Amino acid sequence: MSAIADALPVDPAAFEYVCRLVMDRSGICLGPDKQYLVHLRITPVARAAGFPDLNEYLARLRQYPSGPQHTAVVEAMTTNETSFFRDIAPFEALRQQVLPELIRVRGQHGRLRIWCAASSTGQEPYSLAMMIRHYFPQMCDRVEILATDIAQSVLSVARAGRFSQFEVNRGLPAPMLVKYFTQEGSEWQIQEPIRRMVDFRPLNLIADWPQMPPFDIVLIRNVMIYFAHDAKKAILQKIRRVLNGDGYLFLGTSETTMGLDDSYHRTTCGKAVCYQPQKPPATPVGPASRPIRAAA
Repeated sequence: MSAIADALPVDPAAFEYVCRLVMDRSGICLGPDKQYLVHLRITPVARAAGFPDLNEYLARLRQYPSGPQHTAVVEAMTTNETSFFRDIAPFEALRQQVLPELIRVRGQHGRLRIWCAASSTGQEPYSLAMMIRHYFPQMCDRVEILATDIAQSVLSVARAGRFSQFEVNRGLPAPMLVKYFTQEGSEWQIQEPIRRMVDFRPLNLIADWPQMPPFDIVLIRNVMIYFAHDAKKAILQKIRRVLNGDGYLFLGTSETTMGLDDSYHRTTCGKAVCYQPQKPPATPVGPASRPIRAAA
């Protein structure tokens, strides 16, 4: 155990309870070295609930099967690290190759559907919306961007579209800041046309999904690394069912479908790696493919 964990002790039974709660509710797997993280993230939740002692707070939660405090703990333990145009290569691939190809294939009046899973405070879907408005203005009214996250708290921040100076300094090109944001005091408000392009909704990736339309592009980046093996497999299978046959799946740079789901094939788009559904094998041509008819 790390020195940090030793300095910030969490009762072993309480830590085990948090690990089980987080796994059951979100699919996130907390290793035994994450005691310090439980202390760091849940202590403010405990204090907000009126408990100066973390272990006392967790002991109280263990007495009840569910409730808003359980949700607060799970949301506190989800990682919400994000930034505008994070890991720029996927955005370059979308701008230079994927979007032009899909727009050509869908035709003059075709629509595109994009899903940003685990969208956190909204920087990823808003980056997509700005990129589409900037480079493909003819598509603004024909692109639907769905952004989902398990945590209602971050969805509220995302819907508001207000970001600090620090947040807009992380990855957002200065011309886009000037063009698509309005400064209000120490914060920057994203403009309404961009906000209207994104539909933020709650969704738990390991729970049952609502009925969803087919998507042309799915981005679920830098979140699968936190899931257990079986949860990763289940999520990839469900994505496959909502991804168009010629659609694209983007994962994080350290994530892959290999060893999890062989119904995808890996492809490169510029400097980015993405995944597409495997095409079914061609039907053989010739006598073997003809129906057998009964003899007269």
